[in-house]
Amino acid sequence: MASLNPLSSNLDLRKAKHLLRRATYNYSKEQLDTFVGMSATDAVNSLTANVAYVLTEPYDPMPASNPDGYWTSSNEHPNSFDGQSRKRAHVTAWWWHNAINQITIKYKLSFFLHTCFTVGKDSGVGAASFFFDHLRLLDFYALGNIKTLAKKITLDNGMLDYLDNTQNNKNNPNENYAREYLELFTILKGEQIGEGNYTNYTELDIQQAAKVFSGFKKKGDRNGDIDTDTNLPIGYINANRHDPNDKTFSSAFNNQTILGRNTKETIIEELDDFVEMVFAQEATAKAYCRKLYRYFVKSDISATAETDIITPLAQILVNNNYEILPVVTTLLASEHFYDMDDDDNTNNTIGAIIKSPLQLLSEVISLFEVEYPDPETEQLRFYRNFFLRYIHIIYFKGSGMEFFNPDSVAGYPAYYQEPGFDRNWFSSNTLIARYELMRDLLTRNNLYTNLDTVSFVENKISPEETKDPNTLVFALANLMYPESIDSDRINYFKTFLIGDFNDYYWTGAWLQYINTHNESDKNVVKTRLDSLITTMVNAAEFQLM
Repeated sequence: MASLNPLSSNLDLRKAKHLLRRATYNYSKEQLDTFVGMSATDAVNSLTANVAYVLTEPYDPMPASNPDGYWTSSNEHPNSFDGQSRKRAHVTAWWWHNAINQITIKYKLSFFLHTCFTVGKDSGVGAASFFFDHLRLLDFYALGNIKTLAKKITLDNGMLDYLDNTQNNKNNPNENYAREYLELFTILKGEQIGEGNYTNYTELDIQQAAKVFSGFKKKGDRNGDIDTDTNLPIGYINANRHDPNDKTFSSAFNNQTILGRNTKETIIEELDDFVEMVFAQEATAKAYCRKLYRYFVKSDISATAETDIITPLAQILVNNNYEILPVVTTLLASEHFYDMDDDDNTNNTIGAIIKSPLQLLSEVISLFEVEYPDPETEQLRFYRNFFLRYIHIIYFKGSGMEFFNPDSVAGYPAYYQEPGFDRNWFSSNTLIARYELMRDLLTRNNLYTNLDTVSFVENKISPEETKDPNTLVFALANLMYPESIDSDRINYFKTFLIGDFNDYYWTGAWLQYINTHNESDKNVVKTRLDSLITTMVNAAEFQLM
């Protein structure tokens, strides 16, 4: 029986690694040491603080002769700036820097909301300033209320542009946003049981929803219309373009009629009525809980998990009026999350998900404390050299994850496409970029990064373990991998330390470095450690979480 009961034992290293990987983009030995010995509930709750941004806004260091700088806080019209594609990439750099420098579940949930309310930053979201507002909206509700976000997103300028709802008028309806709102964003499509009938909604419901959404317009200058809850720029309502008639929905929604309105204030009430109707359906709560399960636990939802995990989580979601944290904290502190609710060794949750390119990058950077250019003092090197030219254009694109720019409104296949789900991250086209990440961070001088494997081993592994190649490999594996490795894997990995020599070769080289700390001795062990850690990162064990 799958169980949402809280884990009764405190976290050991294995469970602490599992939680930290699944819940944050910042994976460090120090945080693991903090988690070990804590209760699962306390550890999860410690990740839920609504932390402020460490970097408040993105910066564009171009053009070099007169940088646009902090353009998102400019009073100039968003479309007046050149280099919009570059600037949208800089917005993702801003988001990533915040995500990797804070130990919080906020950014994991923000990205989860991106998979629910998808936009593509380079495929219709508009100027970079609107994309910046969109990400801040997701961040604002990452620890908050999904239903409220489902209302606010309709007036998000980026979403209005992306799915053409700014063109939706009473005499010329555009159903794009209404269709995706039901099919992908909220209740989701069920089994097709008749022509235009998808169990959870029908084509009639799409038509009626489009009428509810009519007259919602993009505010092109970002000035004047500010949401009082989020303090973010929003679109506006043109009451003359809104369909004021009553909207009657299908039997999927119990033939409910929503009263039509004709003023700005009352049209917002009409939107509220529609969203409340959609979120009153059991299928909506279960849809979000299944997405959360696949995002945090594993892609396969067994019949037992559907009954014992999804159904009660959906009830928690409804009971809390769609506040997301009660569901997430219950799940991540549960026996089921740590695979401690049965004796079946074939359905493990630990190590059951292939890391996304985002997780892989963030984990490498945070675990090995890779130094990269400071976005506040080295803007050109951070935004252009390190992030835009390498992380954004080469690494993310090559690994099959165009950052915040999935190729369709359905999102990244890893989060929705059966039966592969997260296995979609791996293909013959995406492996090379993943496997070259460590090499590039170590050797590409134009990235201005510093990955010091010697300092990492010296500072993170105990002296008794570092001098012996067997214990060193075992200690690294315990830190890096979801599960321990056996003697065959230890023997394989340690060849990168000793080559064709005996174990004492590494012991002698390491002790020589420890005694002298001179550059020539450091270079000897660094060459070996670079090779070992690169191999261990590229091993199958590190690709899983």
